[in-house]
Amino acid sequence: MEEKEEFEMGIPNGVGEAMLAHAFEKFDIKLEQTEWGPKIIGEYDELVKAREFLENAIRERLAELEGKE
Repeated sequence: MEEKEEFEMGIPNGVGEAMLAHAFEKFDIKLEQTEWGPKIIGEYDELVKAREFLENAIRERLAELEGKE
């Protein structure tokens, strides 16, 4: 069986625990603590999808907060 290459991505600012939990359920990624902070680990395509998901979740949350002010 061929091993697929894994990559790591820093967690964007503004990502909450609930957002991360949903991303872990939805995509084949894992969390790893490094000396430079927590990173998301996974195949490139999965990380791209997870990043897009997290960016959209942040935008939605900001829109909610802006509506309450």
